[in-house]
Amino acid sequence: MTLSIQSIAFRDFRSYDQLRLGSLGPLTVFVGPNAVGKTNIVEGIQLLTALASFRHPTIEQMVRHGAAAARLSAHVSDGSRELDVDLRLEGHTKRYSLNGKAKKTADLKGLVPSVTFTPDDLDLVKGSMSVRRKALDALGSQLSANYYLILKDYEKVLHYKNRLLKEEASEVMIDSIDEMLVTVGAQLSCYRASLFARLEPQIARRYGEIAGSAEKLRATYRPSWDDGRAGAAPEPGADWGELTRDAARAALEEALVGRRAEERARRRAVVGPHGDTISFSIDGMDATLYGSQGQQRSVVLACKLAEAAVIEEVLDQKPVLLLDDVMSELDEARRSALVSYISDDVQTFITTANLAYFDERMLSAAQVVSLPIAE
Repeated sequence: MTLSIQSIAFRDFRSYDQLRLGSLGPLTVFVGPNAVGKTNIVEGIQLLTALASFRHPTIEQMVRHGAAAARLSAHVSDGSRELDVDLRLEGHTKRYSLNGKAKKTADLKGLVPSVTFTPDDLDLVKGSMSVRRKALDALGSQLSANYYLILKDYEKVLHYKNRLLKEEASEVMIDSIDEMLVTVGAQLSCYRASLFARLEPQIARRYGEIAGSAEKLRATYRPSWDDGRAGAAPEPGADWGELTRDAARAALEEALVGRRAEERARRRAVVGPHGDTISFSIDGMDATLYGSQGQQRSVVLACKLAEAAVIEEVLDQKPVLLLDDVMSELDEARRSALVSYISDDVQTFITTANLAYFDERMLSAAQVVSLPIAE
């Protein structure tokens, strides 16, 4: 059964000295003017579910000014299990606990998954490639603790390699770090490729439903070693979803040797999962370059709904949906597509400055929380 959030409590988190909300049902709408702290609530719930923040803040930024520490908690239940998830933010540390027992972040991955949609996500198509990689990794990290741990290992190895390249370290040192990079990098690429193979058909299907036309969307994942040219068209018939670890290791090793001189000259790593590309095309045309604003927003919405579908498919539970002021960014057709998903038995938290975006039927089923202007 799906766990849902019954109550939340914040203390000294962001703009809130105290915030308590109980008896939370399927739909909660937070309404208030800008700068009142609506986004802070979404971020807090995301920290308790996805165990990460879309803002990518430091610990100090999340603790209310003047306070020594912040604490967030949520009581969740599926009717048979009663669980308390707690997070303490202090100094440079983030500590989670479950029912009073300390837990590592990886231990709680997938317990109460969530999908967050913010106005910044509308840059998923127009923004940098790193935005797309981060979105894919955020999803993978919720689905698998191993994915999360391999991602963190790769980030550490990459950081160390870049430092060695900047310091013009010896070939022996670079060879040594490349061995580590191949080990974790190949595994991360396999995880990404497998996840993307699940995600891509869902994105295409959701786009067709949202666009309501014969347009065909194709999403493509390409490892950095594939011809070494970021953004180049994939080879016809290339299917990275069935990528094996041995094949990934061999390809990554070959690319690292072939581009060693380039990495030396640029003094940074250019081969590895940090250089993987994800592209979107509509009827064969690059959506980033040629897609209209409406098409691009349909792609983003399709990606978000696809994330939710994959979470349900893999974890056998519906994710919590967190929508931060996105209704104002979508036109009526795309709002309707989103609302139709919300009504499909998904616990949802929405922030807005304008209740006019919601029909009376939806509002009558929601718990509407009016937020005062922060002092």
